[in-house]
Amino acid sequence: MEQADGIREKLPQFLPGLLEEQYGAALAETIIQGFSVRRRVTLRANTLKTSIDEVRTALNAAGILFRAVPWYPDALILEDADENAVRALPLYDEGKIYLQSLSSMLPPLVLEPRPGADILDMAAAPGGKTTQMAALSNNRAHITACEMNPIRAKRLQYNIEKQGASCVYLMQKDARTLDDFFAFDQILLDAPCSGSGVLDLRDERLLASFTRKLIDKSVKAQRALLKKAIRLLKKGQEMVYSTCSVLACENEDIIASALSGGGVELIPIASDRWQELPLLPVQLEGTLCVAPDELFEGFFLAKLRAI
Repeated sequence: MEQADGIREKLPQFLPGLLEEQYGAALAETIIQGFSVRRRVTLRANTLKTSIDEVRTALNAAGILFRAVPWYPDALILEDADENAVRALPLYDEGKIYLQSLSSMLPPLVLEPRPGADILDMAAAPGGKTTQMAALSNNRAHITACEMNPIRAKRLQYNIEKQGASCVYLMQKDARTLDDFFAFDQILLDAPCSGSGVLDLRDERLLASFTRKLIDKSVKAQRALLKKAIRLLKKGQEMVYSTCSVLACENEDIIASALSGGGVELIPIASDRWQELPLLPVQLEGTLCVAPDELFEGFFLAKLRAI
């Protein structure tokens, strides 16, 4: 792990102050240190094509050490292998496993996709959460996956097909422009964000790319997407809002604004299930914010119900 001063030199000058203002000096330092930690490789067994037992057997045969994830039996943490070692496995080529961060596995688990439900994934590429929802519902949900970027949409389509997620319908479209006559039983809005929870200190473009302008642009998109999601969500039904940011302006503030606008209520996320996560304090009780460390990316989640 790098020394604090060395890490700060690689960060945009305004970010440490922003984190200290929100979390206090000690927690801000914990978050900043989390940016420099080498994160372990994690994966998910694609239960549409295999079982966790088959994956465990294949990893053992390849000499790849792993451990279980207490809150998700289909996920594994690799002890020392890198992503290339996983990609070399036949299981990977066959779409039986999916390389996915633990944090990004949380939104589908919190949403709990139901068989038979009409589900909207508003910003779906590259498809980790989309295909996870397909697996959780055993391909019996009806998932509409939106992606506006043509290149990312092609990657999404590739992963949908590779993972055998036959219940997914891809729309190359900005979800903000969806017609209001659509109505969904469940919605996942993993919103575009600044990525303040997943900053890569090795990225030479970090100082130029992570800016206040990026944060402001993200906030604008988040507000518009959530407003659209609320219009599309059936009364009495639930959605999950998530970001890979640890900044309140992209997280709690977005949710608080939606709550003040009416039409939705906050459904507290049961914290007892997630007590082993490195949770940060939140300004809106019932939401979750995960700190970056060797296992997790910085991540935020909130669950809402249409009223």
